[in-house]
Amino acid sequence: MARILTLTLNPALDLTVRLAHLEPGEVNRSEALLSHAAGKGVNVAQVLADLGHQLTVSGFLGEDNPQAFEALFAQRGFTDAFIRVPGETRSNIKIAEQDGRVTDINAPGPLVSAQAQQALLDRLVAIAPGHDAVVVAGSLPRGVSPQWLQGLLEHLKNLGLNVALDTSGEALRAGLKAGPWLIKPNTEELAEALDCAVDSPAQQAQAAERLHAQGVEHVVISQGAEGVNWFSPGTALHATPPKVRVASTVGAGDSLLAGMLHGLLRFDVPDTTLRRATAIAAMAVTQIGFGISDDAQLESLQSGVHVRALTEQ
Repeated sequence: MARILTLTLNPALDLTVRLAHLEPGEVNRSEALLSHAAGKGVNVAQVLADLGHQLTVSGFLGEDNPQAFEALFAQRGFTDAFIRVPGETRSNIKIAEQDGRVTDINAPGPLVSAQAQQALLDRLVAIAPGHDAVVVAGSLPRGVSPQWLQGLLEHLKNLGLNVALDTSGEALRAGLKAGPWLIKPNTEELAEALDCAVDSPAQQAQAAERLHAQGVEHVVISQGAEGVNWFSPGTALHATPPKVRVASTVGAGDSLLAGMLHGLLRFDVPDTTLRRATAIAAMAVTQIGFGISDDAQLESLQSGVHVRALTEQ
């Protein structure tokens, strides 16, 4: 299998509160409280590990509370290449209700100095060679600018890596200028980054052509329960996921990205790649936590995914 590097610039301890229904302004009693070492790149790494790949994880980690992350990395067999920075890694609160609705309360993260940013760039020069792809995922911590992110992506491309980018807002807008190999926005994130409507498949195809011209080979647009559209030169596919009972939507997009990388790096046929990735994302919403927990369930979900060319009705 492949060697893959994931960069999580702003990881988080996810504190997930499960309850029947949130009543704002009232006393709410939870059914369970779960804690996970998380962050989009870390989440992607866990799914890729379950798919058999070898992972190196990096980014910025608060030196005051690394224990949960270090335990996860050891358990998973990840190579830990995180830069430790002063302060604590942030905590994000996820309130998960029985109907699948999730309310996020996300903290800003530690302040990352220019020295730490340079230390990460230096470390990447040392560790990146030999990896087949790199995933840069999630938000930016304080002190890290969108322009620095663009430079990071260009730096990674110059090291010969296929770069997959999953972020939003100004970070996505800047990151697109670097021409990453793959992006995975949702429709709202892509519309904001490109300043154009991308609601219909035709509008998305036009946006994808624009991005292909900028060097983005794979444009994967997630649309929640409505499915996934994938545009690459010569490929325009839609996948409709099977109906599942939703426990939490947290990690679904990360699971989709991991599944797409898995298929692309194995050179699977496009239909197989998108079908499997959509099934992995569908599995993610049935659980709280990250990873492929049941191979038989995944196979069943995969058989329920409908894939068609976007030219078909």
